[in-house]
Amino acid sequence: MKKVLSIAGSDCSGGAGIQADLKTFSAHGVFGMSAVVSVVAENTSRVIAIQDVTPDMIEKQIDAVFEDIEVDAVKIGMLSTPDCMKAVAGRLRRYRPKNVVVDPVMYAKNGAPLMAPDATDTLIGTIIPLADVLTPNIPEAEKIAGILVKDVFGASGVSDGEIDWVGAMENLAGRIHRMGCGNVLVKGGHSAGRAVDVLFDGSRFRHFDASRVDTKNTHGTGCTYSSAIASNLALGMDMEQAVERAKAYVTTAIRHSLAIGKGHGPTHHFYDLYRNGLGREEDI
Repeated sequence: MKKVLSIAGSDCSGGAGIQADLKTFSAHGVFGMSAVVSVVAENTSRVIAIQDVTPDMIEKQIDAVFEDIEVDAVKIGMLSTPDCMKAVAGRLRRYRPKNVVVDPVMYAKNGAPLMAPDATDTLIGTIIPLADVLTPNIPEAEKIAGILVKDVFGASGVSDGEIDWVGAMENLAGRIHRMGCGNVLVKGGHSAGRAVDVLFDGSRFRHFDASRVDTKNTHGTGCTYSSAIASNLALGMDMEQAVERAKAYVTTAIRHSLAIGKGHGPTHHFYDLYRNGLGREEDI
């Protein structure tokens, strides 16, 4: 069985963070492990409090996994402070895992900040160069690239008041790729029209298109998407196939999302399992 490590924050409400990652790993048939970097008291409506784990304890959790278990992929999510980022980056350089997927989590679904305002430069300098693929949404890509979508092309990027979203996302992906990561996947969930994601490997753009699902229940979609990519890479898929399969998985999870809580409910990580069961007895 392939094994995937999530280095991220804990969401006590179960829809995002480590909890979403482990569910996604299980749904893909890989063995999930975790190193908790922050404990987040949150629900579908708000973030109540965040308590960061010490850098030393983050390092020890990662050591505990790598000294004993072969890791086929690493998914990195919420890294709230520069010290946390430096601790994680140091261990990634030590163990040199293959298939590093970085989801640069900056905000919760309700807009609450999950990354310190002064941490972006450290993210760019220490974490992004270690990523085989970085998966920012549009606001995160704007923050990392230091430019807003509306300013990417200026007047030429607007036609009849409509932004050329895909063109702007390609521009952002190109700017971020020059920071040293292997691939950049800019997610189009915050754009208008269809949900188009843009993957750039430094030489070619690839678009992944899906119909936009009309639901407010999208808590943890970024965590789920990036964890699905990590799972697929661990299973031996190339980057394009891993993203394509992950896009299909997260779209299904959103389409069948769960109306749990008073705010943004979670996606349905196990929809196919609940619909089809465990399958034949000999497969169990």
